[in-house]
Amino acid sequence: MQSELNGTLANSQVQPVRLSDAAEARIEEIKRLYPDPRSAVMPALYIAQEELGGKITEEGILWVSDKVGIAPVHVREIATFYTMYYKKAVGRYHVQVCRTLSCALCGAKKLSQYLQNKFHLEPGQVSPDGNWSYEEVECLGSCGTAPMCEINDHYFENLTAEKLAEIVDSIEKEKPDLRFSTVRQELGAGIPGISKSQILAS
Repeated sequence: MQSELNGTLANSQVQPVRLSDAAEARIEEIKRLYPDPRSAVMPALYIAQEELGGKITEEGILWVSDKVGIAPVHVREIATFYTMYYKKAVGRYHVQVCRTLSCALCGAKKLSQYLQNKFHLEPGQVSPDGNWSYEEVECLGSCGTAPMCEINDHYFENLTAEKLAEIVDSIEKEKPDLRFSTVRQELGAGIPGISKSQILAS
């Protein structure tokens, strides 16, 4: 396996990068949590995505491959299978609208329609200023508080289009940190006055 991996890296025109010292230290900490370092592939992908502009690049694939000892082709398979790894840049604030049954029945389509009208974007597009993007996704595990969406790494639940508009207005005003850092192991402070997973009153 290791010889296969080394040969693949040697023959590649793209070379793995060195990430920040904090990222390099964090992946070593994560690897020690598993009996087999290959099990750290998914958190390693999160680190690469965080450090390389919010998307999985070929350099990131090779960094992960080098760190966990899995051939790049297999790292790439994982990165392309799971939707939480972005293959192209998303907005600074990326909205995932759950479209699965509970949310669909409770009005998720109205949330998507609001975002489309507000930003004049189709799912997967990024606003010209780079601040906003959205997509419709499968179940986010909050069926009892439908409809809901996830903005970066914060949940917002029991939504209506009007409530989502209030949240978007607050984000545009406050410009909060809504991301979880795999490197620092901390969630951004969020929107002042709104908890990190907010169940809004109906």
